[in-house]
Amino acid sequence: MTDLKKGFMASQVDIDTTERLNRNLGLLQPGATVTIDVTTPAGKRGKFRTSFIGYLPKRYVLVQMPDKNKLGNFAQYIYPDTSITVRGLIEGHEGAVVAFVGVIKQTLQIPSRIIVLDFPTKVSLQSLRSAMRVDTYIDIKVGVDKEFWQAKMLDLSINGCQIAVPNADTLLLANDKAISITIENIAGLANVKLDGFICNVRQQVNEVSLGVKFNSEDKDKVAKLLKETVTLEIET
Repeated sequence: MTDLKKGFMASQVDIDTTERLNRNLGLLQPGATVTIDVTTPAGKRGKFRTSFIGYLPKRYVLVQMPDKNKLGNFAQYIYPDTSITVRGLIEGHEGAVVAFVGVIKQTLQIPSRIIVLDFPTKVSLQSLRSAMRVDTYIDIKVGVDKEFWQAKMLDLSINGCQIAVPNADTLLLANDKAISITIENIAGLANVKLDGFICNVRQQVNEVSLGVKFNSEDKDKVAKLLKETVTLEIET
């Protein structure tokens, strides 16, 4: 079995040799859709869709600057010596993601708006069918005991998710109860329905936080949802 195949079977493999870095960054084709994660000093996070341009081994990686209108206030935090995380789906490998953290060397305006990143020291290959967890922050509807609430799905993995439900004190006693989740519209999917049970409940300031484990028969639907959310733009 090759090292690459082993990487896809594992939940995450850190690649740290020059040869492997080059080979696995090469899985991201020029023009491939990626997202960059930007975090402000205050801890606010934004995830923005853009394009992977390419790289020069041992020197740098080039990523297109996201649209200025989408970046909004986050644009001021994209400057030299700050770190961003880059993630993209690997073409031809259903359910696999390449991800790395890059330090910004500089930004260019010509020939287009480009982010120049230091060449990464580690690249992760992650399987969407493993324990990979993706930040989502998407609108959902949840149902417990024939009551329904509008809520936010904060993150997602193949096995479960974290949900924030505002003004839902009755859910404080919902541990171990069955829950239904409906996502009415997200990217290329519509009316996705998932079932599971609540495995932990926590009271937050103005909401109730639910940890949910999905029913095993929904794994194919969750895998498709994960694929869409890897490059979903979010702001928290």
